[in-house]
Amino acid sequence: MRGLTSALRALTLTAAALLTVTATSPAPAGATPQPKAPDEFVALRGVDPTIIQEMRYTTPHNFIGEPIDGYRQPVCILTRPAAQALHRAQRKLLRQGYSLKVYDCYRPQRAVDHFVRWAKDLDDERMKGEFYPHVDKSRLFEDGYIAEKSGHSRGSTVDLTLVKLPAKKTRPYVPGEQLVPCYAPQNERFPDNSVDMGTGFDCFDTLSHTDDPRIQGTQRANRLLLKNTLADVGFVNLPEEWWHFTHKPELFPDTYFDFPVSRRSLT
Repeated sequence: MRGLTSALRALTLTAAALLTVTATSPAPAGATPQPKAPDEFVALRGVDPTIIQEMRYTTPHNFIGEPIDGYRQPVCILTRPAAQALHRAQRKLLRQGYSLKVYDCYRPQRAVDHFVRWAKDLDDERMKGEFYPHVDKSRLFEDGYIAEKSGHSRGSTVDLTLVKLPAKKTRPYVPGEQLVPCYAPQNERFPDNSVDMGTGFDCFDTLSHTDDPRIQGTQRANRLLLKNTLADVGFVNLPEEWWHFTHKPELFPDTYFDFPVSRRSLT
């Protein structure tokens, strides 16, 4: 127990150091009030501060190449049951020397609309070299990589990975830097402190399918550790994306929310 307590304390400090807090400016006079989250939504950090957060869509390091609409602060927001389930999974993983790391949690509809606008602009391929080297952008809808609705907007879906402890620091992405395919060997891809899952996060490629037979050895073992640990606490994996999990039953199975990703949305 003493070892677990020490690990929790160290990981909390690491997570706090990795989290960049972005202040939200007061709304200008006369501005349209922004929608608020229902009481059933919580900040993951308030449920488990040891889970590492690397909220990619607040940064330009994503398949579009710019911060995404609606992501005002790098905070993971989820329905309370989903956040509590992640806390239970994290307790199990800490005992094995791992931590969860979330890339995306609740996603507002305005962010999904941003994805759709980008997908229809066939001339914007600035991030193709990393995120979809083998996919013709004109096929993003047909191949299922982009859709007009996302389960993330219902609040119980999360994109995440595993990090071996102690967590290593990661450097920030520099816009315009040379891109490496998301399926390249781990030591060649953009440096991420996660374990090797065979591809990077948001890799538009069939190699991202959780059970793709080409993924073997340590990479497959890492995927199964993540999948099985989360399945034990009620999460269901999307077979096409090793990082994508939804907690069942969903509190809001038919509602797509649009409040901003911000601490203010929860107050």
